[in-house]
Amino acid sequence: MGKTELKYQLRALDDLHKMLKAKGEWMPLGSADEQKPAEEGTVEAWGRSPKNPGGGWYGLKKGLRGRFANYIPPIMEALELAEVEHNSKNNRMRAL
Repeated sequence: MGKTELKYQLRALDDLHKMLKAKGEWMPLGSADEQKPAEEGTVEAWGRSPKNPGGGWYGLKKGLRGRFANYIPPIMEALELAEVEHNSKNNRMRAL
């Protein structure tokens, strides 16, 4: 496909899993581009927050740091760390 390669800190998988485990319930994904604000209370907002264990953005390249909630949850699902909904919109995830 395209040549754009998005990169995120590897620790994002463990950090997100720990947060979801502590939360203990479904959390909306809320995927958004870096230039758009992330809706509060979503995985996307958490992935950008200076309050997360990574201290802010988990994305490594400025301009391509968004869409955290679009690309990280399927990896976590494949690793059997999380359950992710696959609806046409308003998807959520929770830790396994």
